[in-house]
Amino acid sequence: MTRRDWLVTTGKALASGAAVLAAPAIVRAQGEQPIKLGLLLAKQGVWTEQGEVIANGVKMALDDAKNQVRGRPIELLWYDEPNPQAAQQNMQKLVEEDKVAAVIGGTNSGTSLAISSVAYRTKTPYIAPNAAARELTGSSCNPYTFRVLSPTPVTCRALAPSLLAIGKRWHFLVANYAYGQDIQRSMSDLLKQAGGTITGTDATPLNTTDFSAYILKIRQAKPDVVMLGLPGGDLSTFLKQYAEMGLKGQIPVACPIIGDSDLWSISETAATGYYGKPWHFSAPDHSPEEVAFIKAYNAKFGKPPADKAWIGWFTTRALLGALNQAKSTSGADIVRSLETVQFGDSFGPAYFRPWDHQMLRRWTVFKVKDHITDKWDWLDTVSNVPKNPGDLDALYGTRQEIGCTMGAV
Repeated sequence: MTRRDWLVTTGKALASGAAVLAAPAIVRAQGEQPIKLGLLLAKQGVWTEQGEVIANGVKMALDDAKNQVRGRPIELLWYDEPNPQAAQQNMQKLVEEDKVAAVIGGTNSGTSLAISSVAYRTKTPYIAPNAAARELTGSSCNPYTFRVLSPTPVTCRALAPSLLAIGKRWHFLVANYAYGQDIQRSMSDLLKQAGGTITGTDATPLNTTDFSAYILKIRQAKPDVVMLGLPGGDLSTFLKQYAEMGLKGQIPVACPIIGDSDLWSISETAATGYYGKPWHFSAPDHSPEEVAFIKAYNAKFGKPPADKAWIGWFTTRALLGALNQAKSTSGADIVRSLETVQFGDSFGPAYFRPWDHQMLRRWTVFKVKDHITDKWDWLDTVSNVPKNPGDLDALYGTRQEIGCTMGAV
């Protein structure tokens, strides 16, 4: 071997050795790159408070995970969703510019449906924590969209028996968008099946500030129950004016879904009604993780977590669990992992049903206490639905009823 050949051979060996030595450093550098998660929640308008509380829950779940997943730090990017068009634009920004791995968001059904369409087009895993309209995991379902909150038909089926026991003459007051319309449709069908009658129906614009004309119509109609389909701040405004006009305690009101913050934003003297919620901080059957969450939330915010805080925390735990067990951070792998991840409490499991991506979990009906003595705990449990965990699938509906025909990822 000539001196030149020896130098070339030695150089190649050294270069190969250097590459091997450098490989762990390259792996470490890649491992330190953050996994980006998107958050699309209201920062303005009628859903602002709900958006903030959900975000608190999301951040608490990230704190529990030490802000890491798959051994890498998490970077959370939170954009506003003031309306469906802006929600779509910000979803596109999260995907195309920020390169997020997945998105949590949608404080209402309208923005959630808009976000879902972008999730499908861009093949980005998306979990809607707070949307109730049936279409999201029904006729408008797609492989990249998952939903945590129970859809309106489920919450209506859970609430209806308690209201039918009061009377079968109902008056409807709903917001004129997907959620309110769905409540009217679902509860009207259940009322008709029970042989009841509708005394009147009104649809209100979002952000209505004066319900007096509608309340006067209710007073004149004298129904057994006032069925509400009002979101967030609109529901709070209605309850205040309902009490001011002397109807509290005269005609019961009800809404299939409510948030704790909707009640807490009014005075105890105005609070009234029957409501559905997925979770309540003072329930007796929390998992150890939920007990720790309640304690940590109390310590940080000086009050117990509202159901919307829990839903943000629960949704994020589901996503982190799926990310940890997925084979990669590709959209398809995360979707397949979300279809198998499970959480629950002493009642039983909670999981995303693979063929429509709806979270299956029990639903609870509450009634505002007749005498409120606690600053935060205003509700008494009326019923848990279903009573048997084995009946979850039936409660949430068949393939034919749901109408979801999603394709493969």
